[in-house]
Amino acid sequence: MASVIGKRQNGRTYYYLAESARVNGQPRIVSQRYLGSAEDIAAALAGEGGVPARSRHLAFGEVAAVWATLERLKVAELVDRIAGTRSAKVPIGTYVAVAVLHRITGPGVEWGQWWASTAAPRFVRPRLPASTWDSVRLWQRLDRLTVGQLEQIEAGLCATVREISGAGPALAVDVPSFATFVASVDPLAAGRSDATLAGLGLVVTGDGAIPLVSRAYRRDVPVVASFGVLAEQLGARHHRLTGADDVTLVFDTGQHSQLNLASGPHFVGALPPGDHPELLSRPATARRTVDPHRFPGLTALDTRATVFGVGRRVILTHSATLHAAQARGLAQALSTATRQLDGLAAGLAAGTYRQSRDEVLSEVARITRASRIDRVLSTRLTGTPPSGMRLEWRVDEGARARLAQEVFGKQLLVTDHDDWSVADVVTAYRARYHLDSTFRQLSEPYVAGPAAGGSRWYWTDHRIAVYGLVCVIAATVTHLMRREADRAGLDLSVRELLEHLSGIQETMLRYPSTGGRPRTRRVLTDRDPHQQRLFDLFGLLSYEPKG
Repeated sequence: MASVIGKRQNGRTYYYLAESARVNGQPRIVSQRYLGSAEDIAAALAGEGGVPARSRHLAFGEVAAVWATLERLKVAELVDRIAGTRSAKVPIGTYVAVAVLHRITGPGVEWGQWWASTAAPRFVRPRLPASTWDSVRLWQRLDRLTVGQLEQIEAGLCATVREISGAGPALAVDVPSFATFVASVDPLAAGRSDATLAGLGLVVTGDGAIPLVSRAYRRDVPVVASFGVLAEQLGARHHRLTGADDVTLVFDTGQHSQLNLASGPHFVGALPPGDHPELLSRPATARRTVDPHRFPGLTALDTRATVFGVGRRVILTHSATLHAAQARGLAQALSTATRQLDGLAAGLAAGTYRQSRDEVLSEVARITRASRIDRVLSTRLTGTPPSGMRLEWRVDEGARARLAQEVFGKQLLVTDHDDWSVADVVTAYRARYHLDSTFRQLSEPYVAGPAAGGSRWYWTDHRIAVYGLVCVIAATVTHLMRREADRAGLDLSVRELLEHLSGIQETMLRYPSTGGRPRTRRVLTDRDPHQQRLFDLFGLLSYEPKG
């Protein structure tokens, strides 16, 4: 029920449109909208002041969708229940949730600047000014989280994710290039001596690669635990939390030497395609479509081969998208190399390039060092004295065609899961790349500590663990969103999903004053069909401004 109510302030009456409803059986005002003074209302009815004096755009779509998912996961409530609020004006759970929101929607942007550019201050509670949100205050609070509390928070999120996604297969993956931590915001000025390299091991869901348990580890120490040891530790923690024993290791080319594939856990991994040329030479007619809905343009040959002395199931896949990307990459590399070779040849012919023969050969090797260039580009240097040297080059189009036919778009996977479908094997292997791409998007190339009055910042193991948990929660949120979009028929990467959502903006219109306070109206920008589907999927109507 709507009604207009008046409030006296400084001797003047200002009016509000109040919406009333029954709450727990009692009538209550559930929302109020400021209308202005009687003069403001009269001017509005007369059509005066109808043109806004200025407008401002705020980030809404991705911010509201991420916040809705954080609320669904009850991240703030979970952290507060474990760490306690300590009667703080801003509970630590709110700090963690806003830190995750910032990590997803504004990585690399200063906190205050990011906060003021979003619609978050309208629906994040408690309502606080932008000055509250800065990196110094954040770390003052996050530093208080103990190791035990970090583990409890992760355990609580693991239970919530399994409740949402189900108890399907779990995958152990390694992201060795998770982050580089530096004390200074300018790593070149500070030198690299203060850099701390960190990797991240995770156990994730087989459906959606949503993190369940994780562990950040330092890579700048004399002895770094192998992926096999790390996976065993993560698998044990996953078992303690869920009771599930089966964790499948996902490894990339070259990581197999760290694993015990003979008697260890189940695995899905990649092999160098060149190790099995007999499979690369098989015709395209030997491959079958994998799943046109989940993997459009992907075909596969499901067979067996001897791998590391043991007969294994191997799957040769061919992706049309990857094929096109590799062909473009080779074309660009060839264009760059031939242009540089032309310049070098012209310099030798004109006598302006006066280096020794060995130096010229070294320069040619540098120019042609790009991957696969040597298979299609041949060079010939004649003469010995600088004045007599001449350089020739040619592109072997036949070799280029064979490269495209035998190599481009192909990956060779190996697994001991004989009962899995090809699509399930491909999904498991791609989990690592989805996570690697997500963490590259969430984290800056160099993660610097806050500038706290000029004092030096030290990245301790504990602070790395805290930062890692924030990023893991961010990955949990984005991968859960991606999984839900996929189930709704929207095949989008995390980056594409956030880009679509970011197109939904909130416009704040400020109208000139007619004697009282300036009137402000908030509206959302128009949405295309994709944006409307995401708007409905993530329930953004609840966060839409009410005029």
